[in-house]
Amino acid sequence: MDINVNYKRLARNYTLMTDSYEYKMASGYLKSKKEDDIAVFDVFFRKIPNGGGYAIMAGLDKVISFIQNLKFEESDLWYFRRYGYDDEFINYLKNFKFTGDIYAISDGTPVFPNEPLITVKAPIIEAQIIETALLSIINGAMEHATGARRIVEASRGAGVMEFGSRRADGPEAALDASMYAIMAGCVGTSNVLAANMLGMEALGTMAHSWIESFNSEYDAFLSYAKIYPDNCILLVDTIDTLRSGVPNAIRVFNYMKEHKLNTDNIGIRIDSGDLSYLSKEAYKMLVQAGFGNAKIVLSNGLNAETIESLIVQGAKFDMLGVGDNISKPEGRMGCVYKLVAITENNKLIPKIKLSNDRIKIVNPDFKKLYRIYDKKSGYALADVMCRWSEKIDREELVIVSLNDPTKRALVSDFELVELQKPIFVNGQLVYDDLNILQKQRYCDEQMKLLYDEIKRSKMPHQYYVDGTESYVEFRNNMIEETRCKVRKIVSK
Repeated sequence: MDINVNYKRLARNYTLMTDSYEYKMASGYLKSKKEDDIAVFDVFFRKIPNGGGYAIMAGLDKVISFIQNLKFEESDLWYFRRYGYDDEFINYLKNFKFTGDIYAISDGTPVFPNEPLITVKAPIIEAQIIETALLSIINGAMEHATGARRIVEASRGAGVMEFGSRRADGPEAALDASMYAIMAGCVGTSNVLAANMLGMEALGTMAHSWIESFNSEYDAFLSYAKIYPDNCILLVDTIDTLRSGVPNAIRVFNYMKEHKLNTDNIGIRIDSGDLSYLSKEAYKMLVQAGFGNAKIVLSNGLNAETIESLIVQGAKFDMLGVGDNISKPEGRMGCVYKLVAITENNKLIPKIKLSNDRIKIVNPDFKKLYRIYDKKSGYALADVMCRWSEKIDREELVIVSLNDPTKRALVSDFELVELQKPIFVNGQLVYDDLNILQKQRYCDEQMKLLYDEIKRSKMPHQYYVDGTESYVEFRNNMIEETRCKVRKIVSK
């Protein structure tokens, strides 16, 4: 259990954190007597950032908090009075409470394009007004978690420390980066607030300003070693890494040894220059001086590709400090929130959004999503979706590409695991969310079930997200029927 249980994961009430058109539509639904219509929306993304092979689901903890605290205060209602919304809508909001269902994939799960991460089934006004905040939470959380996991995978067992708070877009983004980085596999964070929330000690070494504040580099190192002998990691690149920093660090380690100070947790950090060359040369110097146990920490704008390059070059390191590419990773998730079904005459009717761009065609209807695991190897083979009411074959299953029905495969000797879990049912929380450290263990376990070819950072193998034969036939028929209607209208 997280230690600081009293810390609010959301800093404020985000009920109004919604695009204006959501409320315009909500008011319009009320005037159109559609407030009791049940709508189904899917949250999904179309493309993995940075050419990666997977993304990491994250943010469910904040979604839960957001939904539980969803209410309109009197100060919120003044906004609607001030800008011309009528009393009927304001009275509706005054008594507002989320009463719908939410299904979601658990945080820490590797996920893939065009599959429903979260499904909201609720009265249409309720479903509509949560869109913006929900997307904001999930997009940000997944960007941090996905960026962090790619770096963890690239490090091949070296501990990754999250150092990105100062680069984040504000304090809440900094906190998210730290929390979701740890969830995705980082060993810790320099962010004291996040570490305190998790009952962990924050990680870190020293800044260049520490060295510059003393008369000499040696004096700075020695003072630090005397104050922190049990965790003495010295920043060696302020002046000259190999001609000054490392020699002075070795002098201090010798001092510690001679004065019987603890030398079990000593090391150096290199934060600039040719990290591969410098780390190898520094390692030789440390070994020659009798300090082969000294840890080498590398930092300075590291990402998955540079880490893999360092490994190929034989760089020497035990730990990595990564900031920018976790707190502000390149690329974006681009999760969207699309209507896939709505009630008409008390019957749930599938809906579809078409596009000339095939990648933007939405997978219609209220669905279930399964992950197929090979029973012999345990590896994940593919994800498959079907209509909610469909009985899926668990002995032999034909899976079909959603975009090319000629691409199909027969799967046997497999295990099916449903990915989405019920989170809210009739507005009540029914999901026991794990804490961040439990999610970290879960994420590690799930990543081990992916083939290495999917996890590599360059030109990864594409993981298959398919449908059952029945679902793909239904989907393609719906696409064709919708296009036929359009053609008939145009021809009139």
